Amino acid sequence: MQNFTDQFLQYWAQFSAELNIPKNQSESLFSILSFSYSQNYYHTHQHIIECLELFHQIKDRLEDPIAIELAIWFHDVVYNPQASDNEEQSAKLMQKHCVGILKKEKLEKVAQWIIATKKHQPSKDHDLNYLLDIDLAILGSSPQRFAEYEQQIQQEYSWVEPEMYKIKRAEVLKHFYQMKPLYQTEYFRDLLEEHAKRNLSLIG
Repeated sequence: MQNFTDQFLQYWAQFSAELNIPKNQSESLFSILSFSYSQNYYHTHQHIIECLELFHQIKDRLEDPIAIELAIWFHDVVYNPQASDNEEQSAKLMQKHCVGILKKEKLEKVAQWIIATKKHQPSKDHDLNYLLDIDLAILGSSPQRFAEYEQQIQQEYSWVEPEMYKIKRAEVLKHFYQMKPLYQTEYFRDLLEEHAKRNLSLIG
């Protein structure tokens, strides 16, 4: 697999400079993020970079791009495939280690956005809908990247008995296939909806 470490560092350096995060805190946060995203198969540096690439395409459409970018950095920082509270734990970790970066009420908003990536329910919050769409953009990726993604998810759940995994994974993808629309923003519907439905229709 391609090494995404350098890109991950470059994006973090850019974000840290934009927020003027103190050097020691920035280095500590980067260590946490880099280590956490090196422990998985899909929820990795690659996933965060892909999210950030999409974020930079649409940041001018956002009301609070800084908060959205912070949510992207931390939304999967805690990921244990055998746990059911990863998003909540990711939000708590973000709030604990990002004190002083943004005001307390803004960190609370980011925490709620991170938790919202658990269920991907449509929101009345303009920015949150963009975050949710970015997180699901992988479903509308190229057939090659989607196949790689499916392999990565299967590796993360290698502890599940194969037949049971196949049944449960099909249920998850069927849920996304049946969402109308899958993407909540016009931008991502136009960009990815058709590709995503085609990818999802091939899984059974």
